[in-house]
Amino acid sequence: MTGPLISARALAECSTDLTLLDIRWSLGGPPGRDEYDQGHIPGAIFVDLETELAAPPGSGGRHPLPSEAAFQAAMRRAGVNNDRLVVVYDAATSMAAARAWWLLRYFGHPEVRVLDGGLAAWSAAGYPLSIDTPAVERGDFVARAGGMPVLHAGEVPSIAARGALIDARAPERFRGEAELVDRVAGHIPGARNLPATGFVEPSGRFRDSAALRRYFEGAGITTEVEVAAYCGSGVTAAHEVLALELAGFGAALYPGSWSEWICDPRRPVARGS
Repeated sequence: MTGPLISARALAECSTDLTLLDIRWSLGGPPGRDEYDQGHIPGAIFVDLETELAAPPGSGGRHPLPSEAAFQAAMRRAGVNNDRLVVVYDAATSMAAARAWWLLRYFGHPEVRVLDGGLAAWSAAGYPLSIDTPAVERGDFVARAGGMPVLHAGEVPSIAARGALIDARAPERFRGEAELVDRVAGHIPGARNLPATGFVEPSGRFRDSAALRRYFEGAGITTEVEVAAYCGSGVTAAHEVLALELAGFGAALYPGSWSEWICDPRRPVARGS
């Protein structure tokens, strides 16, 4: 297997020993654990994005990066080993699964795949679901930060000026016309809006790499341009980083994203397109 994605068929036929993580989550609910209990891919372990893939909300935004120690403990509880393939999935679009993919990569895991199309693709292919919670043998994963590039708030303006700062949120939130999540509407000055919903097909599967590359190139992204992505709280932006990788572009993640940016009233806010 190569690349960050795995198909439902390849997962079903995989003979490699692996750890399978269910990362179902959506902003505002329903709780992913409830969905997991109603049916999941056999052998999958549920991982809570709110409590295990993020630190408590605060000045670092709504979903700050967890510490090395906290993430390591969460992954060991889920049975993650350093030398064993990890496959992550969510309901369909990979927007939540991408958070787990990015964090595992950031904290040094060498082999992580996202199930393309998530649970919906698995079910559409006719594969079974389970309601059993599997026993977990504690993993040995060692978390070491630094495996993926990150952008800190103080570095954001320079990236917007000399490179491409991408905002993955919905257009109406980017323009500041509607904001139901964060207390301030608008976007970081100089950002370009490329909503994450544009990277997937109606089924939830990613568009093919050639289509994604054309999409990003049409927005002025090239291998010569320094790229960083943000969203509301750093979750959907990980999906953008994954889409960029599929298209052949590297990108840094601004983990705090908009929810951290607006914590400091001295930081500028732009509205409109």
